[in-house]
Amino acid sequence: MLKRLKKKKKSKLLAITLTSSLLLSGLTFDIASAQSQDPSTVQQKQTSIVQTTAPYLTDAASIDSVIQAMTLDEKAKFVVGVGMPGFTRGPFEVTGAVGGTYGIPRLGIPELRFADGPAGLRIRPTRPGQTQTYYATAFPIASALASTWDPATAEAVGKAQGNEVKEYGVDLLLAPALNIHRNPLNGRNFEYYSEDPLISGKIAAAMVNGVQSNGVGATIKHFVANNQETNRNSIDTVVSERALREIYLKGFEIAVKESHPWSVMSSYNKLNGTYTSQNADLLTTVLRKDWGYTGFVMTDWFGGDNPVEQMKAGNDMIMPGASYQSDIIKAAVEGGNLDEKVLDRNIKNILQIVIQTPEFKKYQNSDKPDLAAHAQTARKAAAEGMVLLKNDNMPLPISKDQKVTLFGNTQIETVKGGTGSGDVNAAYTTSIADGLKSAGYELNQSEFQEYKTYIDTLRSQEQYKIKPSPWGEDFGKSIPAIPEKPLADNEIAAASKESDIGVIVIGRNSGEGADRQVVKGDYLLSDAEQDMISKVSAEYHNQGKKVAVILNIGGPIDVSSWRDKVDSILLAWQPGQEAGYAVADVISGKVNPSGKLPTTFPVKYSDVASADSFPGTPAENPTQVIYNEDIYVGYRYNTTFNVKPAYEFGYGLSYTSFNFSHVNISEGKKFKDKLKVSAMVENTGKLSGREVVQVYVSAPDGKLEKPAVELKAFGKTKELRPHQRELLQFDLNAKDLASFDEEENAWILEKGTYTVKVGASSEDIKGTATFTVDHDMVVEKVNEALTPIVDFEPLTK
Repeated sequence: MLKRLKKKKKSKLLAITLTSSLLLSGLTFDIASAQSQDPSTVQQKQTSIVQTTAPYLTDAASIDSVIQAMTLDEKAKFVVGVGMPGFTRGPFEVTGAVGGTYGIPRLGIPELRFADGPAGLRIRPTRPGQTQTYYATAFPIASALASTWDPATAEAVGKAQGNEVKEYGVDLLLAPALNIHRNPLNGRNFEYYSEDPLISGKIAAAMVNGVQSNGVGATIKHFVANNQETNRNSIDTVVSERALREIYLKGFEIAVKESHPWSVMSSYNKLNGTYTSQNADLLTTVLRKDWGYTGFVMTDWFGGDNPVEQMKAGNDMIMPGASYQSDIIKAAVEGGNLDEKVLDRNIKNILQIVIQTPEFKKYQNSDKPDLAAHAQTARKAAAEGMVLLKNDNMPLPISKDQKVTLFGNTQIETVKGGTGSGDVNAAYTTSIADGLKSAGYELNQSEFQEYKTYIDTLRSQEQYKIKPSPWGEDFGKSIPAIPEKPLADNEIAAASKESDIGVIVIGRNSGEGADRQVVKGDYLLSDAEQDMISKVSAEYHNQGKKVAVILNIGGPIDVSSWRDKVDSILLAWQPGQEAGYAVADVISGKVNPSGKLPTTFPVKYSDVASADSFPGTPAENPTQVIYNEDIYVGYRYNTTFNVKPAYEFGYGLSYTSFNFSHVNISEGKKFKDKLKVSAMVENTGKLSGREVVQVYVSAPDGKLEKPAVELKAFGKTKELRPHQRELLQFDLNAKDLASFDEEENAWILEKGTYTVKVGASSEDIKGTATFTVDHDMVVEKVNEALTPIVDFEPLTK
């Protein structure tokens, strides 16, 4: 039996296997595990045998007896992780895993391994003493995945990610992340899905279901209102109960109820005065009592400041963990400041997940996931999520007989995804230039070579050298942004004569640990980028030729200052390792773009509802951020207060055209307990394509004022051929339509006339229908929780 175990697993499973064998022979033994948390050494597992009658973890029925058999020391250690490689310990056997749990072999409790992240499994490609590489697939960023408006695509990505998690010997993936895009400058928005909780919740649930279909766990994070990186470990987020319930908690509620994630990760920030990891209102009252969650809760890495309060609040496990935290917890129980029953409760929550893991089931991972197949999944998802923002007179798609000149550094240094724990150590990133070449396009080689020489020259200089991430080599590389290559007038003139179309690539990156800025080269275009767009467009237009822009970005940038100068804009997001191939699929028309914006692109940054309060006060070193905009986040603000966006939520063009008709409500004009909305979509153009149907509701103002429109359902057609039609239907219940009443601690459906608006975006409404609610309805009562301790005036009409 032992001979079949892989070497890298043997030390982890030896004690458990011995114990199992000895139990089968009718004998019981105590195999104590000694764990070193010395930062300079890998954890060593030692065994000693003493006689005992301890029970053994075998299934759910054995959990209570196993907890009873644990010593207080073991309990205190079990609710604390075993450290973070590179920070408090040496590496795990799965190099790149960022966390693990404490094993108790004598009770049959194995150690688990956790690894990031949102765009794919983040492990290190190399391992000590081995020549094999262990690459993982870099999938499109979360915002790109949300732009598909297609849970089936998200689930396919989740299945592929989960397979890599399982085959590389990891038990829980620390993803997906689904915080709301409250403000476009959040440096970590690329890890998150949308400004809307319905999109966030539905796409996250699909991801979780995909990941967990492999028998490994997903972790939804960061719970909750972790909407900025500035002072994220200490900032106090002040937000109303209604905004929490309707906006910031709603996506998590959907994901919890529709996918049952194994774990929830509490966020770094304080929420209404209390760290989320120490907030019983959040972790016990809302998560468990109101929503019925049955998994376990872990902290974000080094989050919170009081292990005892974390235990009491229902934060079951402290990550990455340190021995002093176990000591504090043990001392609190001995001193009467922490009821041991609280530890037992938390341990039970964890063990109920442990028994489902590959490690517990002794799964022998192959270290050989099907990376080639997963790359194709990534490529398809990336193309599905690309959003066509502009296409005047159809310069896209580009035929293969057209000669193309690429402009912009990012044609070569294409950005696959953001930085930090959301990075993925992929085997490659296909650049946009290479993707177009591979697709058969004839590129202007002299201009390409100019860019390559420029980039190589700057990268050889110390300030622009690519170096290991300051967080450690597990976190990828630090790639300093280099200034956009200046273009001489004669260079542009020559290029325009040698090609039929100019394609400009604009790139941006951001990441964990810092927010973006409204400065040139970040949210605003640099002078060189503006100059490039102006001069290239003028020269090509003088010759009657078109110019397209590809945006290789992680979040909104300024578009209003330059979009009128170009003919086409394709938002490619950060599309993962298959970036260039996926861009070529859309540019060529092999894939008809069907992505829709999951977040608003403002005309100017000051048009964002939270612009005045982000990232908090005092401005130079914020300690508190007040969500004055309340429920009016993103398009809810734009539509209610008539603030025109550059590109609205839900917006996206196609190479074909669609007609919406037969918008109906099947249950009649009076609402009882549910209604069915239907709409017919017909492809009225000349190319096959897919369309997203978006169902918004305008609710009457009563005791509670309402946004002008709110997304309540969405769906995506199949690939429709020209003149082909599809009927889409959507079921809405009272909870879907209700608003949160803080005074009643309840979801309320207020009386009045409601308008269902079916459209292609939040502003492009194709058909409407109305229904009435005759009397106020209390849809769902919840527990009172999360009341702000700071008075503030929320935005109202």
